[in-house]
Amino acid sequence: MKVLHIHFGKEGGAERFFVNLASSLHERGIEQRMLIRPGRTWQKDLERCGKVYLGIFRRISLSRFWLSFRMWRILREYQPDVIMTWQLRASRFMPDYKKARRISRLGDYPEHLGYYRNSEILVCLTPDVAERVRSFGWKRGLEVITNFTRAAPVSPVSRESLQTPADAFVVLGLGRFVPRKGFDTLIRAMSKVDNAYLWLVGDGPERENLERLVDELGLRSRVRFAGWQTNAYAYIAAADVFAIASRHEPLGNVCLEGWAAGKPTVSSRAEGPSWAMTNEADALMYDPGDHDGLATAIRRLMDDPALRQRLVDGGHRTLQERFSEKAITDAYIRLFETGSTAS
Repeated sequence: MKVLHIHFGKEGGAERFFVNLASSLHERGIEQRMLIRPGRTWQKDLERCGKVYLGIFRRISLSRFWLSFRMWRILREYQPDVIMTWQLRASRFMPDYKKARRISRLGDYPEHLGYYRNSEILVCLTPDVAERVRSFGWKRGLEVITNFTRAAPVSPVSRESLQTPADAFVVLGLGRFVPRKGFDTLIRAMSKVDNAYLWLVGDGPERENLERLVDELGLRSRVRFAGWQTNAYAYIAAADVFAIASRHEPLGNVCLEGWAAGKPTVSSRAEGPSWAMTNEADALMYDPGDHDGLATAIRRLMDDPALRQRLVDGGHRTLQERFSEKAITDAYIRLFETGSTAS
């Protein structure tokens, strides 16, 4: 079994899952090669799983033709059994290579299916995403395979490294700083929670706006921007609560990482979290954009250690029952081998 992955993403939860799946497949003996953009912080992790090719794909550029030429050279030399593309840009580049099973993974709700003309099978994160695909008239293969996380207990970063008192109550948000992730909601919520600190681990185009909001609300003394971290788990380990503030979230790794780190989770009722999480059982949930509701949930967790532990226990159960690495890797291997996830 030989798999060629094509992934032109940057930094974020989708990239973390790509590395997680490639690593799990490698440990199961699947031969892999990967075509990615240069300069990715996670390239070294992929190199443990197989040969990595570097290339830049731009829709309107001569680089597209050069990369296409290279792609066909790779195909002739490697002769993969499976080609798997990740997200829109890579799926647009899916070669019409009939000797391989051609699979595209959708990390979000599609607006149309024009990018998947050479794909035989689409993999969706949730049943809701699959329904959107069907609504566009897709008649080829369609499977639902969710994410898993490889987050494991690690030594926490020191509170001192982020100028935070050792006894502070710390809420952590993680992800790309883009509007859909709702970090502004999280910042506004923290303005209504006394005696708590907020760590924001990530980066992106909204950082300047978020920093400005922190200053406008007078929160500079209690908010820390940790930047993008290749090992975010050490930061989660040092926090007390993991918060998801997304206005729109199909089902990113972010939905699982607080559970995996043994932290109580508070989340918006965005699409993916609403499917994955159960309010009061494994998370406290509130409506997207409702900073008052988020603030109330955080205060409840601050004041109730028993509630925190109940959510930690519930999150662990949910991970084991619905999002285990073995079950999801098994599903991908079945799909690669047979074109279906059915046992």
